[in-house]
Amino acid sequence: METGSSSEFLDRGKAMEGGTGKKPDVGAAKVEPFVPKSDHSPKELRSWAKRTGFVSDYSGEAGTSASEKFDSVGFDVKSVDDQREGGSSPKIEIDPVLGLARPNRDNEIEPVFVSKHGDMRSENERVLRSKEEWNGAMWSQNQTRKNRDDDPALALAGHGGANGVMVNMNRDSNSHGVSAVAPLPEQKKEKGVAEDVKVNLFPEGEEPAGRGWQGASGLKYGITENPGLVPLIYYGLQHYLSLVGSLVLIPLIMVPTMGGTDNDTASVISTMMFLSGVTTILHSYLGTRLPLVQGSSFVYLAPALVIINAEEFRNLTQHKFRHIMRELQGAIIVGSVFQCILGLSGLMSLLLRIINPIVVAPTVAAVGLAFFSYGFPQAGTCMEISIPQIALVLIFTLHLRGISIFGHHTFRIYAVPLSVTLTWIYASFLTAGGAYNYKGCNPKIPSSNILTDACRKHAYTMKHCRTDVSNALLTSAWLRIPYPLQWGFPIFHFRTCIIMVIVSLVASVDSVGTYHSVSLRVNLRPPTPGVVSRGIALEGFCSILAGLWGSGTGSTTLTENIHTIDTTKVASRRVVELGAAFMILFSFMGKVGALLASIPQALAASVLCFIWALIAALGLSTLQYGQCASFRNMTIVGVSLFLGLSIPAYFQQYKPQTTLILSPYLVPYGAASSGPFHSGIKQLDFAINGLMSLNMVVTLLVAFILDNTVPGSQQERGVYIWSRPEDIATHPSLLSAYSLPKKIARCFGWAKCLGI
Repeated sequence: METGSSSEFLDRGKAMEGGTGKKPDVGAAKVEPFVPKSDHSPKELRSWAKRTGFVSDYSGEAGTSASEKFDSVGFDVKSVDDQREGGSSPKIEIDPVLGLARPNRDNEIEPVFVSKHGDMRSENERVLRSKEEWNGAMWSQNQTRKNRDDDPALALAGHGGANGVMVNMNRDSNSHGVSAVAPLPEQKKEKGVAEDVKVNLFPEGEEPAGRGWQGASGLKYGITENPGLVPLIYYGLQHYLSLVGSLVLIPLIMVPTMGGTDNDTASVISTMMFLSGVTTILHSYLGTRLPLVQGSSFVYLAPALVIINAEEFRNLTQHKFRHIMRELQGAIIVGSVFQCILGLSGLMSLLLRIINPIVVAPTVAAVGLAFFSYGFPQAGTCMEISIPQIALVLIFTLHLRGISIFGHHTFRIYAVPLSVTLTWIYASFLTAGGAYNYKGCNPKIPSSNILTDACRKHAYTMKHCRTDVSNALLTSAWLRIPYPLQWGFPIFHFRTCIIMVIVSLVASVDSVGTYHSVSLRVNLRPPTPGVVSRGIALEGFCSILAGLWGSGTGSTTLTENIHTIDTTKVASRRVVELGAAFMILFSFMGKVGALLASIPQALAASVLCFIWALIAALGLSTLQYGQCASFRNMTIVGVSLFLGLSIPAYFQQYKPQTTLILSPYLVPYGAASSGPFHSGIKQLDFAINGLMSLNMVVTLLVAFILDNTVPGSQQERGVYIWSRPEDIATHPSLLSAYSLPKKIARCFGWAKCLGI
């Protein structure tokens, strides 16, 4: 803005006032316009500022006026005589369309608009600055607001004042700039405290349009920030403790089903912790570089149970656990190779055009809903444990989520580990008090050899409720380092490999939704298709490591990362990397895995009821990027979820010939060997029946077909808008967030499709 723009606007305001033919009010306080001259003394400047009520807080740069700073982000400021009737404050009106307060027309900030075709939309015919200056202004504004969120004193100074003005920037459907100008509510200020003018580009909690870049989200630490050594340790442990249920509870379901011992369960838990640490660090440096924890995903749990309950494995007695684990290893490795090809070849960038929130939402929700037949039926074996556990985790997560202890939302962040600890102690008292005595039934006799039904049921219940059933703590080693091929060489079969190839595609769709949601939550633009392909390729490589080490499931981005970042408000890469280092360290301590393996199965099932419900909710939350009220979208999501639950139920009704070998909650996973599809090729029959009995696979298939065949606009479908490579290259904060380290980028300079 030019130096004399304020006086020009004052003269214009007076000309307009005189042009109405009305005689000016003699009693009104007359304020002369301020024209910068060399002969003005500081006393005159202060006098003018006091009379006009204009005091700028943009004093960080010497010699820069508030007008110039407004002009730097594309705004033109008009300052007129705003103290009428004895210096009263301007009249505040409510805009009936925007729902925001708006000032008197005598005192307003008028933005300059330029359409995407370059047409001027300002009375003064001024042009906005270049795109780089605009992005820089938004980045600077986000940093300023973040500092104010951390410092209450700055926040109070920045938002107070009768003359404080907020400018909210949005975009209409034609990508033209639209502004809503509203003054902040008047607040009482102490005498002698100056009032200021505040320009806020993005209102709190609102996601601006324009390539899906979200405003400041109140994070404590951004993606590239380093909080220091002590906070780093604290937040690193906190990040993983909030995800402990998803990281270590899968072996408590799989290993006993595979016929493994307590020591086998402890070893698999340690292996999963080790792989989670290694793959998280790899993803932080070579993947999307978002602060995402990698680990054994529930996406792989259902297909693993299908393979485990194959008919040929039911009658195995010797080395059953090792044989099934080797079968899982071979299938996971083949599926992971397909995922690597998907990312490295650039096919993932093409798939991103047809993977939208209407596809991701029901697919991820089906991952959580798929285990409804296991959740409470398993937890209900010990109602006196499961009911308190579910109640505690819900109370901590919902009712006590706003309680802060020493500035930390302890109950909300540590809901799962805190509730498990309390319930575990309570169950220990019940066990010691004799509530779970075997009543004459010998617990050492296998259930299949017990002749009395009542004794068989009672022994089954006691094994799920008692806290002293596992002997892993007594027999496990203090130091144990997981190593590749620890269970033997992988076994490769066509039927199991086909299942894992399709499941790896489901895992990729799950990760795509997580990448997009987390990028907005950490105040970044979404990654480019090349960066997404890079992340998917690395996830495939990490799943190959999981297959070699023998964790029983593939490694992928945990959907629960969205909830963790929302809860902890920490998005620093350094925090996640240090937490991963601690996971690797704990995996070497055999007693840590043994302690986690000692959790009663009923208690673990109770926690999983909450975690699976959370995954379903996080999946459905993806619908916010589309039009939730659209009949098209509601129909697609509803039909996908219903058929995704009903079609597998049809295949699962073909129960195995003998159900005595399988537990009731495992019967649905035995459909692969006895399903209705018969082609004469046993390998193909097993694969088709197994895939069609998986809820997430059927849901993905139905949602994908409907969303890409039913007409709908991009806004209605909520099509993911990914960043362009030039956006990353021209913006420093995005470049530091998504680009690979320089030395690594030189080695992979040939892979342009990976966003390097």
